[in-house]
Amino acid sequence: MTAREMIDSLSGTLLCDDRILSVPERELLANLLQRTRTQSGSQENAAGEAITRAIGELIAERALGVLGESMTRQLLQQPLTSSSSFPNRNTPVIRAGAPPTPAPSPAPVPGSAPRPPNAAAIRAGTPPTPAPSPAPVPGSAPRPPNAAAIRAGTPPTPAPSPAPVPGSAPRPPNTWSATVSSQPRAGGVAVLEASEYVSAECVVLDEFLTSTELNALRQYVLEQEMRFQISEVLSPGVSGGAVDYEHRRSRVLMDLGGHERTIVDRLLTCLPRVLQKWGRDPFPISRVETQATASNHGDFFRCHSDNGVEVVATREITFVYFFHREPKQFSGGELRIYDSRRENDNYIPTANYRTIVPEQNKLVLFASGLSHEITPVDCPSGQFTDSRFTVNGWIHR
Repeated sequence: MTAREMIDSLSGTLLCDDRILSVPERELLANLLQRTRTQSGSQENAAGEAITRAIGELIAERALGVLGESMTRQLLQQPLTSSSSFPNRNTPVIRAGAPPTPAPSPAPVPGSAPRPPNAAAIRAGTPPTPAPSPAPVPGSAPRPPNAAAIRAGTPPTPAPSPAPVPGSAPRPPNTWSATVSSQPRAGGVAVLEASEYVSAECVVLDEFLTSTELNALRQYVLEQEMRFQISEVLSPGVSGGAVDYEHRRSRVLMDLGGHERTIVDRLLTCLPRVLQKWGRDPFPISRVETQATASNHGDFFRCHSDNGVEVVATREITFVYFFHREPKQFSGGELRIYDSRRENDNYIPTANYRTIVPEQNKLVLFASGLSHEITPVDCPSGQFTDSRFTVNGWIHR
């Protein structure tokens, strides 16, 4: 096969890939090119050439991201001599997160109300996020009246926090202690230390639990429906949490009934390999914090970081484990992790982000200082059993 034939074959394959061009995009571009090429004037021909170049650049960028992820995944699946292997009975597949997507935030859920400006306490010196916010949806799962304090990050803000503040907080009730290494690097593994631009690095572990472990966790969570409580957010300078539907809507369960042991043990087995992929040294772990979250119709979490206030400043790595009933009864609820740049001693998110779509039995890890958000969930039934479920956790230095 000649080089030209190889290129034509690859082009035909990529053209059929919806990650490169969706069906509506292909139809639109085909009609547009056909209209320009039927014109005879030089001005129209120049327009056609400009369109062709622009399309070529777009396709090349998307194809590079798809191919780069595929090759990276294959490289990561190869054994590494400097780290131990995963347990044979359940081997999570490590792969990089999706390539950055230069797109705006998602549209609000139909029927949502516009977000009022400066709706809650925001980090000093940082403007509020003007994104729309979904209003409570009639018919959604009922919320118990009692709200529980949750250690889930700062109030939504368009800027990731600076490097973690020294000093640790009192140990919360649902934690798991462990140590990974005796040779920590100065500054731990926080990615927001000195760089002017920080990429939204993340690692995805597929097939994280065995089917037996997954079914047991799901059954336990469904049985605890009435113990789930309204999510709260932490504000700078405030010791406790507060309910703010403009920034976050979901329900949480702080007691995982022992299932956190299974998840944390598996995670710590994988952690040396994850740190090696990031090019960071192992570090001593003081504790691992966990909770379960149920997100139903219209639920979301605005842009925030997980270690921006002193009480949670020791969080180094955030992890999110996705699970739900089959077949999946919701859409949306994507995790978006933003690239960040330094501005006036703060890190603020750029327009680029990595998108993690909730998929069964998948776990994603990223630095707790990175700004991230959860897009609105669309769950037409409103039933608790159909919710987007996650086990959220934080590895503390």
